[in-house]
Amino acid sequence: MKIREIREMQSDEIQKRITDEENNLLDLKFSHALKQLTNTSKLKNIRKDIAKMKTIVKERAVENK
Repeated sequence: MKIREIREMQSDEIQKRITDEENNLLDLKFSHALKQLTNTSKLKNIRKDIAKMKTIVKERAVENK
């Protein structure tokens, strides 16, 4: 997911997406632990996407203060 796409989203949409991605990350971690995950780069990409979304949320919170 690109930063531009995240910036276009509403804050509540981003929060919902963060929780969805965190749940997805948890499922992938379980799959990886059970040796069922073949593409381990998904873990890294999801972590980065979550970090990007949290950064945008934090930037918006700072702007509003």
